[in-house]
Parts: sequence; structure tokens; C-alpha cells
Amino acid sequence: MDKAYDSNAIRAKLDAKGITPVIPPKSNRLEIVVYDQERYKQRNKVERLFNKLKQFRRVATRYEKLKTNFLAFVTVALIVIMLR
Repeated sequence: MDKAYDSNAIRAKLDAKGITPVIPPKSNRLEIVVYDQERYKQRNKVERLFNKLKQFRRVATRYEKLKTNFLAFVTVALIVIMLR
């Protein structure tokens, strides 16, 4: 999540589910909230990978009905991304 999702309510819901929030605080926030910047950088890498996956039309629109076929096309797309 990015700064737009920085609210006490969202943080409380994540804490209730046992999830550590990695949301950077807004600049106008009154109380100081500490977050793990290294984990936030890793999350950003994952989001960019999903964005690259969405560039493959067959993966983005999920033409395949079966999980195994869809996973195969995701794997092929990831291989193509890694070869670039």
C-alpha cells in the first residue's frame, strides 16, 4: 500500500489479521509512525513485476479457465520478462 492508504482504521484491520503494515506515513500525519523501509522497497519490486505481467494480454484478461493452464502462461510470461 502507498501513502494514500495511511489511516488508523486500515492499520488496525491489518494488525487484527496479524499483518504488519508496511505503509509509509503521510507527510501531514500528526503522530509518528515507523515502518520498515527495506520491506517497502521489496513490495515496490513485486508491484512492478505484476505490472509487467499485466502487459501480457493472455495473463491480464485470463483467457484460460483452468488453473494449470493459467499458471503455465504466467510462467511463460515470467520467463520472457527475465530474458529481456
